[in-house]
Amino acid sequence: MIEIKALSRKWKSFALDSLDLTILDGEYFVILGPTGSGKTLLLELLAGFHRPDSGQILINGKDVTDLSPEKRNLAFVYQDYSLFPHMTVKKNIEFGLKMKKLKAPGKFREISEYLNISHLLERYPLNLSGGEQQRVSLARALVTDPEFLMLDEPLSALDPRTQDSAREVLLNVHRKGKLTVLHITHDQTEARIMADRIAVVMDGKLVQVGTPEEIFEKPANDRIADFVGFENVLKGRVFSSENGLIGIEAEGTVIEAAGELEVKVGDIVHAGMRPENIVLSKTVTQSSIRNSLKGTVIGVQSLGALVRVRVDCGFVLNALVTRQSAEEMELVPGVSVYAQFKASSIHVLR
Repeated sequence: MIEIKALSRKWKSFALDSLDLTILDGEYFVILGPTGSGKTLLLELLAGFHRPDSGQILINGKDVTDLSPEKRNLAFVYQDYSLFPHMTVKKNIEFGLKMKKLKAPGKFREISEYLNISHLLERYPLNLSGGEQQRVSLARALVTDPEFLMLDEPLSALDPRTQDSAREVLLNVHRKGKLTVLHITHDQTEARIMADRIAVVMDGKLVQVGTPEEIFEKPANDRIADFVGFENVLKGRVFSSENGLIGIEAEGTVIEAAGELEVKVGDIVHAGMRPENIVLSKTVTQSSIRNSLKGTVIGVQSLGALVRVRVDCGFVLNALVTRQSAEEMELVPGVSVYAQFKASSIHVLR
């Protein structure tokens, strides 16, 4: 288990400010945030590459705040994999063992075979694909038998198809070795697929910690909501709250939300909706959907299999529909549609 207590560190133009976090044994823990939020700096503090100005880092109850990286029983995989170009794959992997003065030929063979790089051992990094370089970097980290594996944007240099297979490799390594993994990323799909829990970092602060469902469906504030894909965040005033339903007046339109947030009439709140939860139709459908707003299509953007449609309902809503649905409804700018969404699809936050 890793515990961070009131951890702070100032650089010339940036600071990590009084962070508190607990990472449980065996978790696949993702630290998610926009570029420049402090994710990598936090990971490097945990690894021992920087010393904090204040606060503590505990590993399994032991204070390691002032210990060097090699004494923390962890392995670090960089974003660019940091392989030595003048060394063969075999020499690169063995370098990790030499740094820790270990001899583990059995582990070397096991890791090489498991990561399917045995046939690459005499090749050089420049002759490897991105996915192969990633597996070699992982092998160099895992051969030392670490208790914690730290990954800094491990998939960002890979093409989309290779990313899919690389995710499986990382998850299998995690499960097989029962490793505690700390994975840094700005990619929300990556975080949602891989994490047991997620910490969102913004401007050097931990702003929310929770399961993927909590982060992506129940963001703590409007800024997090915007970051994790709530493209529709409306500011409004509560005019009713009873029987689990919250009535909100936003920009001259009334919507109903099913919310757990305790509110009272007159409160100013934000109502967030994901674009995939908005249904577009040419007519009002008879269903349990409580919100149906008439609007006009003002923009259509192809995203491959999906299409993003912007609808002016007195305010702009973004909806995602399949390409087939967009074609069947002939969705082009100027077409009238109804934007419909369930009360339970709205997340109410301060």
